[in-house]
Amino acid sequence: MQEFLNNSNFNKSNRSLFERLTAFISSEPENRTELLNVLQDAYVRNLIDSDTLSMIKGVFQVLDLSVHKIMIPRSQMDIIDINQPIKSWIPNVLNTAHSRFPVIESDRDKVIGILLAKDLLRYYANESFDLRKTIRPAIFIPETKRLNILLRDFRSNHNHMAIVVDEYGGVSGLITIEDVLEQIVGDIEDEYDTNEDKDDILPIKDNERGHCWKIKGLTEISHCNEVLGTKLSNTNANTIGGFIANNLRRVPVKGDKLEQDGILFTIISADERKVHIILAERIFTPLYY
Repeated sequence: MQEFLNNSNFNKSNRSLFERLTAFISSEPENRTELLNVLQDAYVRNLIDSDTLSMIKGVFQVLDLSVHKIMIPRSQMDIIDINQPIKSWIPNVLNTAHSRFPVIESDRDKVIGILLAKDLLRYYANESFDLRKTIRPAIFIPETKRLNILLRDFRSNHNHMAIVVDEYGGVSGLITIEDVLEQIVGDIEDEYDTNEDKDDILPIKDNERGHCWKIKGLTEISHCNEVLGTKLSNTNANTIGGFIANNLRRVPVKGDKLEQDGILFTIISADERKVHIILAERIFTPLYY
């Protein structure tokens, strides 16, 4: 036993472990980099899992980012114009399936409130419905506001959406509490999102153009052809998201549109790397259908 304890390799390993434990207990990380290194080391040694490590890194990211870095730009905002008849914008509410919509008065710089989709139940119940009396007050925040401060305000004020304005007071976009939380925990799917455990292609209520579907970006092109009755093909892509990206020659962003084989594809959800959700609308029937 003594010979084993005197073994140089054992002593070296033992000292290394002892030194690291002593350093961990007796000192504290002096900066964020050191703390992240400690956490990375804990992950390597299976003391925390990858999800925990990613969430902690996400918290640090929220501390560093301002609203303008992750907001939805004004050009991609799904809005309701109070001067338009309700039947003209109801289809968009159904297709996007958002829970909240900025309400404007003819101009995107004139946001007068927020409509909660659930408040439309009165309209569908044939009750008296006055949009101007139904909308909730809008919250306005500057582009430079830090995400951690915004998250605190969202929680304390029980708000879920804010309108982002620039230094001149013009509307530059919007941001939701979900956008902020996704910086920490990754993509959040709500009850209207296409779920991983469900079909890749989800039929939804038809609009005035015809049949509509919500499609996950990673759905195989062959599956889309089977359900939609199309003949889409691309030697450089296997998925519908990749197909659209190849046709646009860039990573698609929310609001991008592509018309192919009698189908209008509209990007509903995407990030800087890939497409998440696509709305497909049949606009005409191909001869071979």
